[in-house]
Order: sequence, then C-alpha cells, then structure tokens
Amino acid sequence: MKRWIVLLAGAWLLMAMGCSRPPGKTSSQPARRAAWLQTEPLIIVGNWDSMPIFQRRRGGQPVDQEQGYLNEHTEEAVRKLKDLGVTMAVIHFYKGFGLEAEKEHIEEARKLAALCKKHGLRVGVYVGSTIAYETFLVENPGAQAWLAPRFLGRPVTYGEQVFRKRAYFMHPGYREYMKRVLRLAVEDLKADLIHFDNTSLQARPEIFLHPQAVDDFRTFLKNKYPPEVLKKRLGFSDVRYVEPPEWDRPFAVISDPLFQEWADFRCHQLAAYYEEMGDYIRGLNPEVAVENNPHSGISGRNTVWQEGVDYPRLLRPLDVVWTEEGNEAGVNSDGVLVSKIRTYKMAALLKNRIFTYTGGARNGKLAMAEAMAYNRMTLGMVGGMLAGDQLPPDQRAYVKFYRGNFENYTDVESRADVAVLHSFASMAYSNDRPWLSAMLFEQALIQSKTPFEIIFDENLKDLARYRVLVLPDQECLSDEQLGLIRDFVSRGGGLVVTGDSALYNQWRQRRREPGLKDLAGPGRAIYIEKVQPAVPKPPAAAATSQYWKLPLNWEELVSAVRRAAGGSLSVEVKAPPTVTAEVLEQKQKRRLLVHLVNYDAIRNPEVRNVQVSLSIPAGAAVERISLLSPDQEQPGALACAIRNQRAEFVVPVLNTYSLAVLQLK
Repeated sequence: MKRWIVLLAGAWLLMAMGCSRPPGKTSSQPARRAAWLQTEPLIIVGNWDSMPIFQRRRGGQPVDQEQGYLNEHTEEAVRKLKDLGVTMAVIHFYKGFGLEAEKEHIEEARKLAALCKKHGLRVGVYVGSTIAYETFLVENPGAQAWLAPRFLGRPVTYGEQVFRKRAYFMHPGYREYMKRVLRLAVEDLKADLIHFDNTSLQARPEIFLHPQAVDDFRTFLKNKYPPEVLKKRLGFSDVRYVEPPEWDRPFAVISDPLFQEWADFRCHQLAAYYEEMGDYIRGLNPEVAVENNPHSGISGRNTVWQEGVDYPRLLRPLDVVWTEEGNEAGVNSDGVLVSKIRTYKMAALLKNRIFTYTGGARNGKLAMAEAMAYNRMTLGMVGGMLAGDQLPPDQRAYVKFYRGNFENYTDVESRADVAVLHSFASMAYSNDRPWLSAMLFEQALIQSKTPFEIIFDENLKDLARYRVLVLPDQECLSDEQLGLIRDFVSRGGGLVVTGDSALYNQWRQRRREPGLKDLAGPGRAIYIEKVQPAVPKPPAAAATSQYWKLPLNWEELVSAVRRAAGGSLSVEVKAPPTVTAEVLEQKQKRRLLVHLVNYDAIRNPEVRNVQVSLSIPAGAAVERISLLSPDQEQPGALACAIRNQRAEFVVPVLNTYSLAVLQLK
C-alpha cells in the first residue's frame, strides 16, 4: 500500500510541476539487448484483454467470460503451458483505466506473474496507450490536458470503444505518468518484457492537432533546418504560425512540403518516445526487453503517413515488434501467395523479432512454418493462457519440433544476394507506384525463390554485402544516395531500376532527367520501364495483398536480377511458385540452412523432388546434409553432389515445412 501511495503521489507531483523536460533526441544506434534474448526461444501466449474491468465496460462478453479469466490464473493452466513448450506469457497489467481503478487486477497479475516464474516461464506485461477517461480522470483530473482535441468535429477515440480516448504521448505529464506504470511493472511484477500496445494509433494524424504537438512541430522545423534552408523548403523561415494539416482523405502523392515534414515529425516523435521509455526501463533493469505494436508491418500500407511509423527509427530501441497486418500464410482463391515474409525480413535486417498470431487457426501449422523460416528465434503467439488445453495436436507437434531443434535457429545470418530499397522519401510521399512496384517486385523474388533483403536509406552505406540492388520505382533519392549507388555499381555491383526511380530528389522536387539515367546500358545496370500489375490498384489505395498477384512481367524482373548478378545466384531451387526458400548461415557452427515452405499445403499437401543448388564457401566441403521436418517422424540424410563449388541435392518430399541443414567441414 505504501508503494501505491508513493507512486500516485509522485505522478501527481510531476503533473503539477508541468514536467517541462523536452523529449530526448533519437539515436542512430540500436539499443542494448537483454542477454537472455540471445539464447532463448520466444513462444508466447497472452491474456491482456480478459480482465473484467475492460470486458464489463466494452460489453458483449459471454456469460462465462469471468470464469475463464479466473481459470487463466490457476497453477494448472500455467503448468499446461510449460508442458506445451511455451516460454513466455504476456499477461494483463495496465489497460489505461488508471492505476487505482485497475489495482485489483494488477494484484492478480502480480500473482499470475509469480506462478509463471515458478514454472520457468518468462513474463511480459501489457501496457496500453489509450485512456479510459471515465475512471482515469477521476484519479487524475489534470490528464484532461493530455487528450487529443476533437478532429473534424469528432472525438478521437479507439474506434467504436468511445470510452478509450487517445492522448498526445509526448505531453510531459503523460510521459511521466507512464514511467510510474513502468516502474511498477519492472520492480513489483519483475517483468521480463514490456509490451506497449496500440503503437499504430499513437502518431496518427489526428493526435497531432494537440496544442503541444503543434508547438513541438514548429520547434522541430526550427531545429531541423537553418533559416536559409527553411526558406528553400517552405518559401519562408518564420514558422511561428505553421499549423499541421487537418486531412482525412488518402493521398496518391504527397507533394506539399509541410505535409512531408509533418509526416517526418510524427515518425521522429514516436521514435523519441519509445527511446525515452526504453532507456527508462533499461535503467531500472537492463535485462527487461522492450516491445511494441505498430500493427501494419511491411504490407503495402504507407505507415509513415498513416501511422507515423518509420520502421528503421522506431525499432532501434526495441527488442521485439508486433505485426497484426493479417496476411495469413497461404494461397488465396485468386492464386495469390499471401505471406508476412516482407515484415519478417524487415525485422531481421533491423536486428529485431516479430510477434504475431501463429497458433489455433486452420493454417496454424503454415503460420508456424513461416515463422520458423523467416522470423528470428520466435515462433509467435500460439494462443491464450488456456492454450495448454486448446492447441490442436498438429500444431503442438510444430512447437515440440521448434523447441527440439532450436540450435538451428540461433545466431543466423542472411545469405541474400539481392537488396530491395525502400527509401523513406519515396515510400512516405506516395501511396502509388513506389509501393505497388516494391510489393510486386518482391512478390516475384519470393515466388522465384531469389534470396533478397528489404533495405532502407542507411543501408545504402553497406551495399558491398549484396550482388544486386533493386530500385522498384524509388522515385525520391538524394544526390548523396545517388553517389552511394553509383559507387556500388562502379565496384561491380548489379543494379535493376524500374519506372521513375531517381526522377525526384529527397524533397520530391523533379529533376530534369532521372538521376541514374547515365548508368543504363549493356552492363549490369538494367532499366525496366514498368512493373506491370496483374490486378490494377485504384489511385491512393494501399498496395495490400489483394494486389499481390505475380506481375505480368515477373519473369522479366527475375531475369534482370539474374543478369545483374552476373549469372547464377547463391541458391537455385526448382519447385512450384507456391513454394518459398530462405537460406541462412551459422558461421560459427559452419552450417548452411535451407528453409522450404509450401504455402499451398492445404490444397497440395505434398511437393515431390524439390531440387536445390547452393553455393558453399571457397575451400569448404559438405560433411553431411540432414533433412528435418515436423511433418516427418524421423530426420533423414540427403545425398549431395558438389559441382563448381555448389552443393546439389534433392528434397524427396515437402509437406508444409522442411529444413535442410548442411554441415560444412
């Protein structure tokens, strides 16, 4: 009780003082990772929405909902999770009703956390970002000043849950209150991970009409540019009366420089908030991991404009990031291979992991297979706190397989030949050609089994690791970026350019001619006029999965990449286009890993004689090839032929997922 009094009193005092400390600057370096994350798998369950205060206020819950909540807190339920192979429970903690209003549930969370730790499970705790104002303002009347004002005449709430209002997260009072919440989670509940929810809502445009956000935007502009550059950018240098746009319609192209800067500002503020919270958490305990939920992943949505989410900046202070993009693994009725591969690749490049739902659904095995192939040391969320009773047997087998073969999923590095650039300005300032061309070019690479990574602006400084750079209508590139690309080509790198790439500079000012026009020619710089969609996308619509049917000229795109690479790629796989391949390397263990996933496994549960040709390091030989699969009872050994420093072998049967492990000597 004394701790509660101190925490609440401290929060009141900080609010009364005005909490005038400005937000910190964002760092260019990733945060220090908790040591346990480097060695342990993450297989999670969760119950963050089940507490009665939330369910009662939301309404519509079944009559036995609260009994289910009580069952989730029993030792029997936790023991069954341990037996299933779960390694972490992300439990309810703070939903935004207020520390006093939620005190009873927080006490129940503390007991559940202790039970989990007793049985060897790590504990993550849920921290919401909305404010259930009806109870919160009773405890904290001054918090009214944190809330976003009405937007276009409407209150800014969590969809139809109008009792959950949204705050300007950079308000000093809000930030300091949240630190009180975090201290309680770290010190009292001994949390191993903090799960921040609703990140995708925090920096949406309507939040940033808050008066302090307007002032912060003006300060941002003054700090970002000297007066003479501001005048070039906006036509004037005095920004005292600048206001953000009130706009609720989609854009095809964002040309207004103030709109562009406003999008960058929202990304900056969101990243700064999580860097501040991450630093605070690690200052309390450096072994606590930090995770949040920006929702969309790399799914064709312009997250910069819509949500203030720029993944390279946002992920620096994080260990794990959620995606709730949908895109459930499979082949849809239109023959489109749908996946989260892009999101997994993005997170892996940025030294992160992905949480997503993998268990319980009809395609749960396939979702787990996708996570094993493309995620890093994380199988995802396999169910709720009662998953020990509810997970189907075939998915239990996948969890068991992952735990039993976890040594093959640690310390892995990509062997990608190809880098596909997502430049900030190109993808932020347009919803059309850059997004559609990128998603479709990547779809061609995925289904042709071409090893690639998605890279961002800062990665242009480290292109030497790739053989080919692809610019899919990356329209807005600075002169500095063009210099880095030219340097890559001059050193022997291949380049594939489509459409309007480099037609504009970083401010979307049109050049007299495309900035890389001089590189086009008979060498390894190849220009393709257009990525031709098979399904037309309406202007300004997001380039989501209904448009991912292989482009009409997909074979031309893949052929261009191969020619730019100077011949064969590091891996060649002959299998139907609904089979994908991911090649990784464990350098210390001298292993190459070939993950094969059959995305059409529900309709075609058996693919025979998958042929693989894989380059091996100079001077190395293959000691053995082991074929592992949760679909097969026993691992098998594969015959291997070595030709021209390449290992060639055949996987006789692929059901949903197989892993070929090449041990080198």
